[in-house]
Amino acid sequence: MSEPVRKPPFPDALRADAAPAPHALLGPLIGFLGTWAGRGRGGYPTLDEDFSYAQEVTFRHDGRPFLHYEARAWLLDADDVPLRPSARESGWWRVQPEGRVEALITQPTGIAEILVGHAADGVVDLTTHQVASAPTAKEVSATHRRYTLTDEGTLTYVHDLAAVGRPLQHHLSARLRREDRG
Repeated sequence: MSEPVRKPPFPDALRADAAPAPHALLGPLIGFLGTWAGRGRGGYPTLDEDFSYAQEVTFRHDGRPFLHYEARAWLLDADDVPLRPSARESGWWRVQPEGRVEALITQPTGIAEILVGHAADGVVDLTTHQVASAPTAKEVSATHRRYTLTDEGTLTYVHDLAAVGRPLQHHLSARLRREDRG
């Protein structure tokens, strides 16, 4: 009869309910931590008309030099009532020395992006390094994303897109307010 496998004790500092200190490399991104929510506008030449959407973005960390990123959106009607879920994505922002950022972002529509950029002074600029697509996904060739913390305590977001044979151009922008500090 073999002895039962014993799991090592789970240190209090690593418990899921413990809030670890942020890694020093997260310094340029500390202000982004938490959940943000608000409204935005979008459009693209391949769409029939521009649209309004509600968005929620969350940045979390576990004490390592990574941010877990999650964003979800809902299309809104003319009265700001949600019509249906829209875009959703999640991934990791890997922070390097001197504010360099590598972001890995996946979408349920079959798109996986690797973006590179820089974080400084409340601004993160990310541009496409590589895009991978599932066989049935819409063609996306490049993106540029800019996240900015404003003096008014909001997070603004601008997303440019090159897709389905179109050049890089404006696609989305939103203004979000902090819901919690995460």
